[in-house]
Amino acid sequence: MKFRPFVVALLATAVTLPAIAAAPPFDTPAPVAYMQDLSSGAVLYAKDADRRMPPASMAKMMTVYVAFDLIKKGQLKLDQTFTVTPETWKQWHGPAAGSTMFLSVGEQVSVGNLLHGIVTLSGNDACIVLAEGIAGTEQAFVARMNDTAKRLGLANSHFGTANGWPDNGVTYVTARDLATLAAATIRDFPDLYKQFYSQREFTWGKTMGAGQDITQANRDPLLGRVAGADGLKTGHTEEAGFGFTGSAEQNGRRLVMVVAGLTSFNQRITESTNFMNWGFRAWRSVPIVAAGKQVQTAEVQQGDARQVGLVAPANVAVSVPAGVGNENMKVAVVYQGPIKAPVAKGAHIADLVVSTPDTQPQVTPLVAAEAVGKAGFFDRVAAGFRHLFGMA
Repeated sequence: MKFRPFVVALLATAVTLPAIAAAPPFDTPAPVAYMQDLSSGAVLYAKDADRRMPPASMAKMMTVYVAFDLIKKGQLKLDQTFTVTPETWKQWHGPAAGSTMFLSVGEQVSVGNLLHGIVTLSGNDACIVLAEGIAGTEQAFVARMNDTAKRLGLANSHFGTANGWPDNGVTYVTARDLATLAAATIRDFPDLYKQFYSQREFTWGKTMGAGQDITQANRDPLLGRVAGADGLKTGHTEEAGFGFTGSAEQNGRRLVMVVAGLTSFNQRITESTNFMNWGFRAWRSVPIVAAGKQVQTAEVQQGDARQVGLVAPANVAVSVPAGVGNENMKVAVVYQGPIKAPVAKGAHIADLVVSTPDTQPQVTPLVAAEAVGKAGFFDRVAAGFRHLFGMA
């Protein structure tokens, strides 16, 4: 039997939706900018979001993601220590080495402190010590970074270093991929994200001569300027300009943003702050379906049940402009069907698609409400008769 797309428009009584207005305008001098509302999945803004570009230190988000993943799996401990080798110290020490944690030769540093050194201080030295400690060599660790990028669906990203240091174009990302990586970090490791990504400053190392503690501030331009800001990572090289991937949450609504190619430290602060404030003020999130609520049913072929319920695995919302217009949203359930048995409970088998005249379709997965097994012999015979005689 040939499978075909099913589109089921929901009745007006099934979901109550407000009117919508035109997408609110926004302008930025950033050559690249992107924003997504994670509460709905809606892309609120995209400017050259798929252009390949050097990430500078924003690449360190992938280094941190790989480490978080190992910690979550129990393969890496926060109190585990790695040694700063003379070779690594020599390469990543001094003004020519960029941002540094001020590690010392032979120093034993815990994974937790190295992560603070990467996230808060953007330490190039911390990245390499962590990478070598985990995988033996930086390049072995980079291979893990690229494997993780593929798993997360970062189709236009590739990593050549653990810290984003310029490498003649080997390392590249897109704003869309950076936002996807940020969202995955927040989703997959909420406790570790909270522990490491919103720290205002971190102290490590000693000054030459006086031996005073070195305290450095987090360069995140949103911290202390936008309510609910809690990450993620800045980046700057001469080649890449000034960039930032950031996130903030207000009233249960979380946004992720990326800007890149800006010309100064202060411009990055201004544009990042304006962009995030626009996302919260010019848009609002409207609840559509509660988690666990059945939205529709889908036909099942050769199953011990003829239909399966489609439910939302999480609360579903849609992002709409803060103003009010005259046109209504369109909500539909889309799936390739009939769906062939067996069907596992919780399997993603359909999508809820919300369309408006002025925004891209917002797509949310729907999952099977229950398991459907394969039909037995007599069930298949009965189904064949029903099909033959056009019975429902």
